[in-house]
Amino acid sequence: MQVIALSEATADLVDLVGGKAVGLGELIRRGERVPDGFCVTTEAHRLGVVPEAEIVAAYERLGAGPVAVRSSATAEDLPEASFAGQHDTVLDVTDTAELIAAIARCWGSLHGDRAVAYRDARDIDGGAGMAVIVQRMVTADVSGVLFTANPVTGCRTEMVVDAAPGPGTAVVDGTGAVDHYVLDGSDQQRAGCLTAARLAELRATGERLQSHFGCPQDVEWVVDRQGTLWLVQSRPITTLFPLPPDTGKPLPRVYLEFGHVQGMRQPVTPMGMSTLRSLVAAMLAPLGVRADIVDIGGRLYGDLTDMTRSRSGRRQLVKLLAVDFGPRAQAVMRHVLTDPRFAPRAAETHRVRGGKGASLRTAGRAVTGIVRALARPDAARIRLFDAVERLRLGSVAPDDLTTAAERLRFLRAQETDESPDDLVWPIAAGMLAAALPAELLKGVADPGEIHTVLGGMPHNVTIEMNLALWRLAEDVGEHRRLLLDTPPDELAGRYLRGTLPDIGLAAFLDAYGHRGAAEVDLGVPRWDEDPAPVLAMIANYLRVTDPEQAPDRRFDRAAATAEDTLRELVARARRRRPVRGRIAGFLLRRARSLAGLREAGKFAGLYQLREMRRQLLLVGADLTGAGLLDQPDDIMYLTLDEVHGAVHREDDHRDTVAARRAVHRREMSRRHVPVALLSDGTDVEAVLPAPPAEGALTGVGAAAGRATGPARVVHDPGTAHVEPGEILVTATTDPGWTPLFLTAGALVTETGAVMAHGPTVAREYGIPAVICVPEATRRISTGQIVTVDGAAGTVTVE
Repeated sequence: MQVIALSEATADLVDLVGGKAVGLGELIRRGERVPDGFCVTTEAHRLGVVPEAEIVAAYERLGAGPVAVRSSATAEDLPEASFAGQHDTVLDVTDTAELIAAIARCWGSLHGDRAVAYRDARDIDGGAGMAVIVQRMVTADVSGVLFTANPVTGCRTEMVVDAAPGPGTAVVDGTGAVDHYVLDGSDQQRAGCLTAARLAELRATGERLQSHFGCPQDVEWVVDRQGTLWLVQSRPITTLFPLPPDTGKPLPRVYLEFGHVQGMRQPVTPMGMSTLRSLVAAMLAPLGVRADIVDIGGRLYGDLTDMTRSRSGRRQLVKLLAVDFGPRAQAVMRHVLTDPRFAPRAAETHRVRGGKGASLRTAGRAVTGIVRALARPDAARIRLFDAVERLRLGSVAPDDLTTAAERLRFLRAQETDESPDDLVWPIAAGMLAAALPAELLKGVADPGEIHTVLGGMPHNVTIEMNLALWRLAEDVGEHRRLLLDTPPDELAGRYLRGTLPDIGLAAFLDAYGHRGAAEVDLGVPRWDEDPAPVLAMIANYLRVTDPEQAPDRRFDRAAATAEDTLRELVARARRRRPVRGRIAGFLLRRARSLAGLREAGKFAGLYQLREMRRQLLLVGADLTGAGLLDQPDDIMYLTLDEVHGAVHREDDHRDTVAARRAVHRREMSRRHVPVALLSDGTDVEAVLPAPPAEGALTGVGAAAGRATGPARVVHDPGTAHVEPGEILVTATTDPGWTPLFLTAGALVTETGAVMAHGPTVAREYGIPAVICVPEATRRISTGQIVTVDGAAGTVTVE
């Protein structure tokens, strides 16, 4: 079948007619007004010969005359990939010779540079086929594009129209001026080339199409000289971030992205998401705070609506976000608090805190725990590390687990009787001691000086891990060339097979193998399963040739500078403000004793996650052997309840796993994750005033200092090659990234908070850091020379 009528293009023929033809065929069958036409199928393209006789016959049945010739690839106009503008379109074709040539041109565009680059960027199979649509040409009085959701802000209650007189090339190709309309349900006044009645007709059309296709649509349309509206395309809008789940509540809700606090911008596996929800709830419980943790696009969001509508909660909200969430989160929530839809409501029951009695008990424990840690920091550290060791020992599964059912019972019983107080309050005391001096020393010390005092911080398990890896690299001796010249994946395979020379890696993994990038996700391998990222970092360390840039020396210098700055700062403060100076000095000394403990709580929790992952993979192996999964790690794309059904009822979840893996792969390629979302899909940051476009990129200074060097944009720390002195540019970081800091000259991130993992480690290594630089990984390219000014919070591309 090489030529068929466009009205016969159905979804089951997508491999024959392509995505665009399927969409048009569906519109025709729904009774929408679509120019008549036919489709030259992928079968003709596969054979490589244009079926001229069939095409000429179909063309004559149209009545000949002007037609539009458009591509319809099998990977085109799909929910995850629009291929907008990637393949050719030829308009006003008026005879058979031109028609045959136009079809051949569309075929050739399948392998054009831009289409190949688009497929590569989205990991789409290069074996796509190309069909071609031929339609009666509509003589356009005005034409344009209708988006049934706002493609810029994500708002699902707004539609957007771009229109221009004449054919639609000025709109879809961006080659001319267009009239822009936002349809929000309010009355539209005539403006530009469209009347209010035409805009109302377009909105009604958009509502009809979105309802039928079940998702927001990108619709191309034409109005002919008789005033008749024609539809020439309807495809899914592929760039929208997923909507929050429907709560059934009439008032809007606001969700703040929590994942970046743990260095997580990538989607979380379904098994990891279920664990993270419990983990976050457990972290908030000692503070007496309850929050609904929501999965949106595989990312972890917290529903802060009740807090914004609480008179007491909204007073503290922006301040609370300073510690872990950072300035971008603070900016969006300030905006939300000015929105009258989130004004306090006396009749609304909010769940900011778990009852007055519980809050008072928690407050009492907090005061006692924090004061106790500040009074005796050495004793507090001992208690904390004792608690970490108890959690490590307690995480190990019993030796007598032999069946999948027994392992599943173990997983469901993962609770501990360990009181969190010995972990929580020393960490809270350290964070408090580090945060308060900035306010006390306003007018006496600038933020850069305080950041310097907080550099080279002792007692940080992540710093100790990185320095242990540096010492390993220093001692590799004769194996240096092997580690530098062999790909990390190959070295990892040799280690796991027992054929890699002994370089001390086993001892390192015994201590730190439960860690890894995105380590709070159960679905992500730990370093002891796949040591390739560790071996890549060792290679980076081996490229450090300047003794003064050795990480241990840099850390020692940062610590010495911190102590010197602390003494000078305290002396100055006590001269100018005696009382505040004494308090600030006390707090800064306590910060140097306790703030490094910040990483310890997560470090301890990772032991339990590693054991849970081990047991899940063993259950996955049993289910794979039973033919219920294709491979053991498929279990990470199920929930515990679904695993229970597979273990006890032999439920086959292979189709479910395949679908979720496809969604996960698609979300992995998403570069922009909203800081905050409203329930209508609005990306709150997208509606804030745009920052100035000229000059340096502006963020927030998080570690003092100034460095200039070539940029290295990194999306995956496991494969990163960072030369000494390069400026590390990334969306976000977690502790699994921090070994890269040992060779980096400075750090630039798109998200973060001054007290978050990345900036904390950067300060301790004495490298400048600027965080919250919007779209840094897009606006900076690897190899560009950039200057990072940690005091000014700027990144200058030279």
